[in-house]
Amino acid sequence: MLKNALVFVAMLIIANPLWAASGPFFSLRNTDFVVTISFILFALVLIYLKVPSMLGKMLDQRAVSIKSDLDEARALREEAQTILASYERQQKEVSDQAARIVDDARNEAKEAANQAKIDLEKSVQRRLSAAEEKIASAQASAEREVRDTAINVAVAAATEILRSQMSADMADQLTENAISEVQTKFH
Repeated sequence: MLKNALVFVAMLIIANPLWAASGPFFSLRNTDFVVTISFILFALVLIYLKVPSMLGKMLDQRAVSIKSDLDEARALREEAQTILASYERQQKEVSDQAARIVDDARNEAKEAANQAKIDLEKSVQRRLSAAEEKIASAQASAEREVRDTAINVAVAAATEILRSQMSADMADQLTENAISEVQTKFH
């Protein structure tokens, strides 16, 4: 309290209106004196009611509250950084996984393309083989038909020639020889 009183007296000595007043200072007609007395009384009432200590306590409480808010903000910031790091890690893992999936899909697509190419080549080869077989079969069939036609033409020509040059006795003789030959072969 002595410290407060000394501060108050120092303020009175330094105050400008005190030195600027005219006439006797310690008169109730001097407004500067009345204001000074009122100020002193107001300051004493504030000191008596312990307003400076209440203000100090309020400021201390406010400082403690601000400190706790700052600590809570620090804790929240650290938690947010931890969550951010976790999300960044997860995002990197997902990105890596997506890259692996894309690479696997590319590899599978290449393998599928290669397999399709191999299957296409096999299919073309089978069709070529089937076509070659059909061609060979058609060629063999055509050769048989040509051969059969040639034989039929040759037989018809031979028959015509033999008919024109052969006599009835000779035909009977050939027919008997053929019958006897058939009998010997079947027995």
